[in-house]
Amino acid sequence: MRGKVALGGAAVAAAATTLVVVSVGTASASGSLHLTSVPAITKAAGYAPASIVSPQLRQVPVVTGATALENPAGIVTHYGYENDLPSPDDPTLPRMVPVAGGGGEAQKTEPDKNTYLVLSGQHGADAGYRYGTHFLFQGHEAGAPVTGGRQGYLTRVNLDADSAHRVTLLASKDSAGNPIAPIDGSTWDPFAQRLLLTTENATAPTYAATADFPSTVEDVSGALGRGGYEGVQNDADGNIWIVEDIGGAGKNGTTAKLPNSFVYRYVPARPGDLHHGRLEALQVLNGAGAAITLESQSALMAPDQVALHTYGNTFRTRWVTIHDTGTDGTAPFNANTAAKAAHATPFKRPENGQFRPGSKFTEFYFDETGDTNATSPENGDAETGAGGAGGWGSIMKLTMSDPSADTGTLRPFFLGNIHVTGLDNVTFLSRDQVTFVEDAGDTLHTQRKALDSGFVFDVTTDYSKITRPTRWLGEGRDASATLDAANGGFGKNDGDNEITGVHVSDGDSGPHGLLGDKIPNLVNGAGKWRWFWTQQHGDNLTWEVTLAGTGKA
Repeated sequence: MRGKVALGGAAVAAAATTLVVVSVGTASASGSLHLTSVPAITKAAGYAPASIVSPQLRQVPVVTGATALENPAGIVTHYGYENDLPSPDDPTLPRMVPVAGGGGEAQKTEPDKNTYLVLSGQHGADAGYRYGTHFLFQGHEAGAPVTGGRQGYLTRVNLDADSAHRVTLLASKDSAGNPIAPIDGSTWDPFAQRLLLTTENATAPTYAATADFPSTVEDVSGALGRGGYEGVQNDADGNIWIVEDIGGAGKNGTTAKLPNSFVYRYVPARPGDLHHGRLEALQVLNGAGAAITLESQSALMAPDQVALHTYGNTFRTRWVTIHDTGTDGTAPFNANTAAKAAHATPFKRPENGQFRPGSKFTEFYFDETGDTNATSPENGDAETGAGGAGGWGSIMKLTMSDPSADTGTLRPFFLGNIHVTGLDNVTFLSRDQVTFVEDAGDTLHTQRKALDSGFVFDVTTDYSKITRPTRWLGEGRDASATLDAANGGFGKNDGDNEITGVHVSDGDSGPHGLLGDKIPNLVNGAGKWRWFWTQQHGDNLTWEVTLAGTGKA
């Protein structure tokens, strides 16, 4: 059924009655959730539907796109917008939608990965205001052209603050005075006491930033490197795991793409040292013990690539060093190029990963976005994903004896299909439940006539037998995104809304607050553990998800 591109009514109906495959109550020690699947939202021209969530959930916006920053600087004036194209009525305001007579719209900045922290004594632009203790940090993924590159920036949503102080611009320039490059990923490094910010651009810096206002943003790519970095995550040993997202060239003129991105591990000289250490890349070995490389996956349906995407296969892995500051120096370097030279194993756009809570950082789940096109000859079966070479994407499980081990094993946990594909951001909801959310893109949305969704997977389930995880979120499309999708983004903005920044945390800024250390408990830990996601593109709303009838999740 490889050619099937529409969501059938029977499939939607079946999904709407599916439950997470865990039988627990609200007092479960693991904090697992009962969630009922919802249908995907149809994509249709001119149709701007609201998102829907499982009936056991509620969601409220914590900040809306177009919220004015309390301390604008230059063209950085609003959350989600830059004023590179002013309103014809007021040059201090960005043109957020097209106006009569044409002329397009301002740059939408696409706030990306969320990082939630509970901190005391934080400051803002208003020296006389108390900003509270609960904060949501975000880098912005897109930016208008400025001298020195494109204008990215770092914001802090002050969750306890009033509307006038709701969003603080922490920084729009780095410590050298350069405009901050557009930012994709973020996490909190409790050892360095810094936010780590990735840029998904092999020519742009990897940053470390202080959390208080004003933030000092430093280029640390002399040790961590530069690449198409997106996902970033610490482990308990102080290592930093980075997941890269660079799409490869087409294979033989088809819509199948070469695998072109790597999973990295930065091993600091000591925990928290962002200037001295070595960067490693993951290498996967095939059944004959040879490295699976870019070259071994270059042909259509290459045997190594098909094997990587076949249920039941397990592969040995090892880490290969691609840069060591002790011998290679501290000048910024291209990690993608270095990984290829070291014969590390590239994947089809692996965007994000996270450690399973309670595993002592020995189980790392990461996704592949795949080719995001229903015509890719490497897709495999449209319903099950079987028989392909990763075109629909996947979720991989890497297991090691400890987070600093040199070797481990890799196996496919889930193979994507037309209904569940283009997976991007990830967070664990409990010990056994993890949510991955889609970034399938406008082309695939149109082909399958359905917008993005968020799914819950049970890591104890065998998905070779169950092809449908629970859909907790059917993302809609706001009016701004609908306009963009119909007009090519007016030359600068993306179209359909995307799900990004899905994040569950209790805000602990110490080592025990590392994602993957404590087991999240959204059921019994009501009010402490909080769940966020951002409806990127269009109006750029950031939502908090709560459990029905419990107040804060």
